[in-house]
Amino acid sequence: MSIRVLIVDDSALIREVLTSLLAKEGDIEVVGSAEDPIVAREKIKQLNPDVVTLDIEMPNMNGLEFLSKLMRLHPLPVVMVSTLTKRGASETMLALELGAVDFAAKPGADLSGGVESFGAALREKVRAAAESDVHGRAMRVKVPQLPVKTAAGAPEGSVIAIGASTGGVEAIQQVLSRLPADSPPTLISQHMPAHFTARFAQRLNDLYPLRVVEALDRQPLKRGEVYVAPGGKHLRIEKSSGQLKCRVTEDELVNGHRPSVDALFHSVAKVVGSRAVGALLTGMGRDGANGLKAMRDAGAYTVGQAQGSALVYGMPRAAAEIGAVAEEANVEEIAAKLVNALLRRPASAA
Repeated sequence: MSIRVLIVDDSALIREVLTSLLAKEGDIEVVGSAEDPIVAREKIKQLNPDVVTLDIEMPNMNGLEFLSKLMRLHPLPVVMVSTLTKRGASETMLALELGAVDFAAKPGADLSGGVESFGAALREKVRAAAESDVHGRAMRVKVPQLPVKTAAGAPEGSVIAIGASTGGVEAIQQVLSRLPADSPPTLISQHMPAHFTARFAQRLNDLYPLRVVEALDRQPLKRGEVYVAPGGKHLRIEKSSGQLKCRVTEDELVNGHRPSVDALFHSVAKVVGSRAVGALLTGMGRDGANGLKAMRDAGAYTVGQAQGSALVYGMPRAAAEIGAVAEEANVEEIAAKLVNALLRRPASAA
């Protein structure tokens, strides 16, 4: 059964291009299009699409305003189609916070170069959106969990490693909001393109007492700091001159991704071993599963986001299936589980 998609974009050319690209492999059907949110509202009622692709800048109603209303009144999986600009990155971050499942970077105005790769990426994002549990997210009662007040007792040299993909922006915010300000260094690999990760890190830094930065190559790891893998580059961990540091590289894709969660987790398993804890959050596919298994085999505590909590359960499921996960938990519980696991570790843990 094909995935039914409604395209919402004020450009007739973009609507035509998106229709062609989405229909290319036969499992996605574009059932309609709309030039603005007013028309889109009626077509959603008429056509009942599985997924909506949504532009931000449109006449009659801004895409963000429409998204906010849609998520309140008629929750649907939405993939934003955004431009790779600084302003576009900020608005896309807001869209993800408002409930969009994912976003795709719109090709240039002349549509030259990269259209086929954009189309392949967009199809994957639409498929992931179709699998997402947007209705469950809207209905789920989020039980507030008391944050752990301090992580001062965590052994020296401890690190927290987190991986996510589709739905990860919201999930990562949930975890970081509950980490104490004195947490061990935290490394994040979130599937996200260049130009967006800097804005993502800035947004997280603005929201929480932890210092959040886009990781730099050879940057020393410090307690109370969070390092986000730059879009288009892998983030790993290394130890040199007795100090743990970020290693940022632009080598080959891992599992089709760069940054890759597996790249981060495998390095943490090798360099930090049982002093680490790791969490694999929402996302489609298998990236991170083998790396999390390596962490667990090295003595690290590992947790996967539970099915009822994850927007897309694919990555946590893959990890659970191979025994990589010590336990599963709702996203509100993960920060406390990670910190408490570190606090239980003896200072002599290798």
